[in-house]
Amino acid sequence: MRRILFPGSFDPFTIGHFSIVGRALTMFDEVIIAVGINEHKPGWLTTEERVTALRNLYYNEPRVNVETYTGLTTDFATAIGAQAILRGIRSVQDFDYELSMADVNRQLTGIETVCLFTLPHLAAISSSVVRELAHFQHDITPYLPHGYVINKR
Repeated sequence: MRRILFPGSFDPFTIGHFSIVGRALTMFDEVIIAVGINEHKPGWLTTEERVTALRNLYYNEPRVNVETYTGLTTDFATAIGAQAILRGIRSVQDFDYELSMADVNRQLTGIETVCLFTLPHLAAISSSVVRELAHFQHDITPYLPHGYVINKR
């Protein structure tokens, strides 16, 4: 089985992330969305809230699994037997950085990196922008997949 690890950002719920996972499923048998646990860098939602929200988002897609991990992404990818790490790209600067990291990952672990550009009309929509909009009480539903709603206190 070909599986790819998608180390999600701290709040990977935007339609851009969703489209990247969908395209990855055309190339791989399974996408594992990895939610990193970092107590020093809390996300908009707690780890449990992120995992629950992601599982709810992909409840009808059995080929998407959500896992948590600590430590290095490459170590986790090796531990679960992933053939590649998926990176979402929004800009040329992102791509340049990810190419350099892909080379390091390949040399250290032998794991390939697959870079998928966010669809052009979604490129400006990042999780950090959505978090900021939500913080100021703006409607974020246009940036979430299929009208998906995240209930946050």
